[in-house]
Amino acid sequence: MTPLLSVENLSVGFGKDEAIVRDVNFSLNPGETLALVGESGSGKTVTCRAILRILPRNAQIRSGTITLHRDGQSLNLTSLGERQLRDVRGNQVSMIFQEPMRSLSPLHRIGNQVSEVLWLHRDASESNAKRQVLDTFERVGFPDPERAYRSYPFELSGGMRQRAMIAMAMVAKPDLLIADEPTTALDVTTQAQVLGLIKDLQRETGMGLILVTHDLGVVANTAEQVVVMHRGRVMESGPAEPLLRSPAHPYTKQLFNAAPSIPAEAKPAPPLQEDDLILQMKGVSKTYSMRSGSAWRSDTLIHACRGIDLNLPRGKTLAIVGESGSGKTTAARIALGAEAPDPGGQVLFRPDPNGAPITVHDMTRAQRTAFQRAAQMVFQDPYSSLSPRMRVLDALTEPLEIHGIGTRSERRERAAAMLQQVGLSGDMLQRYPHAFSGGQRQRLSIARAMMLNPSLIVCDEPTSALDVSVQEQILTLLEDIRDRMNLSYLFISHDLAVVARIADEVAVMRQGLVVEQAPPGTLFYNPKHPYTKALIAAQPTPDIDRPIDLRLVALGAGSPESWPDAFRFSQTVVPSLTELEPGHKVRCHV
Repeated sequence: MTPLLSVENLSVGFGKDEAIVRDVNFSLNPGETLALVGESGSGKTVTCRAILRILPRNAQIRSGTITLHRDGQSLNLTSLGERQLRDVRGNQVSMIFQEPMRSLSPLHRIGNQVSEVLWLHRDASESNAKRQVLDTFERVGFPDPERAYRSYPFELSGGMRQRAMIAMAMVAKPDLLIADEPTTALDVTTQAQVLGLIKDLQRETGMGLILVTHDLGVVANTAEQVVVMHRGRVMESGPAEPLLRSPAHPYTKQLFNAAPSIPAEAKPAPPLQEDDLILQMKGVSKTYSMRSGSAWRSDTLIHACRGIDLNLPRGKTLAIVGESGSGKTTAARIALGAEAPDPGGQVLFRPDPNGAPITVHDMTRAQRTAFQRAAQMVFQDPYSSLSPRMRVLDALTEPLEIHGIGTRSERRERAAAMLQQVGLSGDMLQRYPHAFSGGQRQRLSIARAMMLNPSLIVCDEPTSALDVSVQEQILTLLEDIRDRMNLSYLFISHDLAVVARIADEVAVMRQGLVVEQAPPGTLFYNPKHPYTKALIAAQPTPDIDRPIDLRLVALGAGSPESWPDAFRFSQTVVPSLTELEPGHKVRCHV
């Protein structure tokens, strides 16, 4: 069989430096999935960008050939002219990029940006393009395709923006799809459905797929071929099944050992003691009004959170899990005082074990200053949360300057000590954020959050953009800091394997509601709610004998009206959160 794509002896370098991708070889057959696996900086993305020749200006393809075979013709992509390449990009070969906010225009509606592919390459009319785009939006998991079509990128969550990028790449049904970490920002149910959708498209059209990922669970569920890269070289490659069952190279074995997974067995944990609560959320709801865009239609009310009651004991970790748009981050922002709850909701913060609680959204100026010192946040994207114009020293000492703490030399000493606490060297203080890897930048974000000696840290997807070995290091660091300093974490995540490791209590959210809540040992091994079961079923594991059950995922991740009668709810009829056993609450009709 003639391969769809062949890459031979590819080497790529920047400027006059040594090549960062060296002698890479692989081939991909039509309808086949090839997974490029490795840590950040291994050369995976550079290799994929070289295929479409969208490398940075100072990068050069120094050797090798990249050949696309289709319709009995062979195109040498390394020597093709720019005008011919335009016909290839987005039409014959599409690419899904890892960071959708950088790839989508902030000035144009999502629907127009996705339709542009059909206008340019298929000469589709506006109405025909819109029909195809809405159909694709529905297939990639948009709950309201029409609303997504009219929205701007900033009006969508990170996971929703990634779905738009996937739709843009797939709407023209290309011969080859290059997916650079396409499901990193997606919750596990959407990830499972999107991977299933890509597989369906491959069966329908014979599309080839190059999947760049650090998630070995995704590899086990999708790939026929695997190429493991490290520092620009191929360490191991071959058919997926024998490689995943018995990896030969030490680096591949190291990746497997670092991969997080839900433990095979669990010891049921007793309910958390709630005699010393650092944070309480009582009856918290949040409603937003979205403009209709027409004088003839009324504004749409969006219920981001509905009646949330959560308790976080001091020194413990409360995890909130759920799909993109479920209200997780909104709940975290309300807990930190960045958003005000609807009337009737209340957030209480108790800085001292024996002290009186403070109402977060009704504080005096002095109380707010003290609260901002005691409660900090670690964001999902460390690159966006650190100013590219500030050296590490300035970024770390800025909170101390704002609160008037210490002299200049004392601040510098504390910054150097904090870098060492998070596993970095004190001599890195004069560097800028761009000089660090993704994992190191996340360590810097944690160090900055720790500068004021907080007692509460909100972690919003702190490991979702990291490869497995770095993720392991960051989780170990967070656990060590929590236990050493008696910190309390409100941990937001869509990765159940991460939650199973770090959490003492887990609350599962769907459409702004907590649908199930229990300790991990109870929740993951005795789930009751269909949505919780879908989350667990959708969690990919690096075991080729345990494929994702898409039927169970579709059942729980579907519309709440489709759930069994005991769990069904709608906008007007919502069952209460009922305690079925000590510490195990489920939203159901009893």
